[in-house]
Amino acid sequence: MKNTLIAAAVLAGLMGTSLVHAQDKAPEREKCFGIAKAGKNDCAAKDGKNSCAGASKRDNDPNDWVFVPKGTCEEKGGKKG
Repeated sequence: MKNTLIAAAVLAGLMGTSLVHAQDKAPEREKCFGIAKAGKNDCAAKDGKNSCAGASKRDNDPNDWVFVPKGTCEEKGGKKG
């Protein structure tokens, strides 16, 4: 029983370490306007036409945005915001 608890504790510690390292390596992200698909925006439109994620009405509205990895917005056809 004691060995099982020790093994479980070691495994939990290793899993926690893996999660911390994965978060440390997450790419920086930036807002990218004009590439969100209808209903797939990440938050409120800059013109105030919608106030929450998933509320965009049309594809590629220049007022709606999504997060993308930093440095990739313009290559996707959007504008940084």
